[in-house]
Amino acid sequence: MDEGPEPVVLYERIADHVALVTLNRPEKRNAVNAELAQALDAAVKRAEGDAATRVVVLTSSHERVFCAGADLAEVAAGGARTRLSTPDGGFAGFVDHPRRKPWIAAAQGSIVAGGLEICLACELVIVAEGSQLGLPEVQRGLIAGAGGLTRLPRAVPRAVAMEMIATGHPIDAARAYQIGLVNRVVPPGQLMDSALALAAEIAGNAPLAVYGALEVAKGASLLSDEEGRLMTDAALERIRTSNDFREGPRAFVEKRAPVWTGT
Repeated sequence: MDEGPEPVVLYERIADHVALVTLNRPEKRNAVNAELAQALDAAVKRAEGDAATRVVVLTSSHERVFCAGADLAEVAAGGARTRLSTPDGGFAGFVDHPRRKPWIAAAQGSIVAGGLEICLACELVIVAEGSQLGLPEVQRGLIAGAGGLTRLPRAVPRAVAMEMIATGHPIDAARAYQIGLVNRVVPPGQLMDSALALAAEIAGNAPLAVYGALEVAKGASLLSDEEGRLMTDAALERIRTSNDFREGPRAFVEKRAPVWTGT
């Protein structure tokens, strides 16, 4: 019986509190079309709505390409670029999506254009040795329109960002780690193990505390010190009313591992 083609985005819970989302359009190098954008948007909403999921790892089914960016063939055939976006998620249904839960990009090979912009929208990024990262849009008469022009200068030194954007030339994984664009560089065979280990480490912390801390941290570069203090105070106030806020100190005093409920 023909079960039809595989979904272009795969979603599975693979460990306690960790979900794995896989871009699965390998024949098109995971280029973003309308179907993939809608599916990734749905994956974000699924993760956000699942109380048991605390961290998500985002990866690719293609061994040499994370995501080729926009499907230019679909655009050239008359598909408006807005079809490659969703109302809630923006490009790929992801880069502008409101999210509380951290996503870890586990990428290897070519991580360029919209693929890099998706990584920049994640909270953490792990890449395999030998990967190339860049925004080559200017070499094609385009500009990076999915957040890369604003997020890259916040992620790396300004001079490096300006050169990457203006020349379109990629940098290798070692250089990306050196300038702080990625969190870790690992051998290709260890990419998923490393990402899942990091996810498990984060998932072992109090979820509401992680969400609240990341919310403040992500807005830090855009806020004044006073605005940052107010945002931090608001996050602390929300956490103080939670069961996890009481469980943490209690578990410490009782010399046992805390049992987080996310409530």
